[in-house]
Amino acid sequence: MLRLTGTTARGIRAPIIREGDDLVSFVVDSVIKASQAEPFELKDRDVVAITEAIVARAQGNYATVDQIAADVASKFPADRAGIVFPILSRNRFATVLRAVARSLDLLTMQLSYPCDEVGNSLLTLEQLDDLGINHYCETMTEERYRELFGSNPHPFTGVDYIELYHEICRSENCSLRVILANDVREILQYETDILTCDVHSRQRSRRLLTAAGVRRVYNLADLMTAPVAGSGYNAEFGLLGANKAAPELVKLFPRDCDIYVQQIQQRLREQTGKEIEVMIYGDGAFRDPVGQIWELADPVVSPAFTSGLQGMPSEIKLKYLADNEFANLSGENLERAVSDFINELDQHQAEAAFSLGTTPRRITDILGSLADLTSGSGDKGTPIVHIQGYFDTYADQ
Repeated sequence: MLRLTGTTARGIRAPIIREGDDLVSFVVDSVIKASQAEPFELKDRDVVAITEAIVARAQGNYATVDQIAADVASKFPADRAGIVFPILSRNRFATVLRAVARSLDLLTMQLSYPCDEVGNSLLTLEQLDDLGINHYCETMTEERYRELFGSNPHPFTGVDYIELYHEICRSENCSLRVILANDVREILQYETDILTCDVHSRQRSRRLLTAAGVRRVYNLADLMTAPVAGSGYNAEFGLLGANKAAPELVKLFPRDCDIYVQQIQQRLREQTGKEIEVMIYGDGAFRDPVGQIWELADPVVSPAFTSGLQGMPSEIKLKYLADNEFANLSGENLERAVSDFINELDQHQAEAAFSLGTTPRRITDILGSLADLTSGSGDKGTPIVHIQGYFDTYADQ
């Protein structure tokens, strides 16, 4: 019988993992038990995707506000700093801000507008257009912002993030001044020691500030790169990808992830006889069309994956073939012609001529986004996602 389904993604329910648990056994046992219970067959080139959260939990990769504050204080000895382009988030940034405020006496915070790096809005473009404000080059003080726009709570959370950040700093006896500007160098009008908090534009921010004569410049990636008083750490990403775990605790992005994906793949090979690809995923790389929020607040979609997930997919556009190469065929003749074409086409031909209209994205970004949407971030209890059929084509029966 011919297959009538293509790519399938299954959220795998699993027990809640704790620090010190055997992550490899946890993942492999969960996948195999699920395949037996449903049942479904595990196959070569299936993908097992594991959320970064359970990797960090198994590692115990956490840091307290006090531990982060100690690292901040060691890098900013003048007790004051500029802080640039933080995300507007209670989960991603508020606890980190508490640590910074606890370690310093004065902060000048520069926010991008009308939204932050991942799309959380302070304003709308329509509001700026109505007043003729050019957000590419104009700087606003907080006073000017309030005079023109008043309170602008986030459309989804209802939070006034500027006021929230003031409340956090006041509770830590730290003075906070806020400006709105999109040129990172504007902060140098106020401070010479700078902490940049942008994720994907951080290298550019550092380059521009350095060329403009900044005295000290760090990014969140430069904090918590080594243990501080027994804390967790991430040598590559520091505080990038950190999430609030408790009022005084953040979960860091997991480290040393390559070890886990290799061991899980090996264990699955031993127990199933199949060559299954494995990846760890964080935020998906997609944008919400209503809220305009770009989901990717983690530094990467996937911090580690097995070798079979390298690169970009080599695909052809079926409708291009149907409308051009085989426009005179239909029904079974068209299906047979397309299948034969796919089987005979080499990769270079596919990339050169027939992939027109297929979005060029890395395999891990596509599968990580699929896994993130499948598992969600709430109470589904599916921190593992099994993906099947992704590498199949129309020609596979």
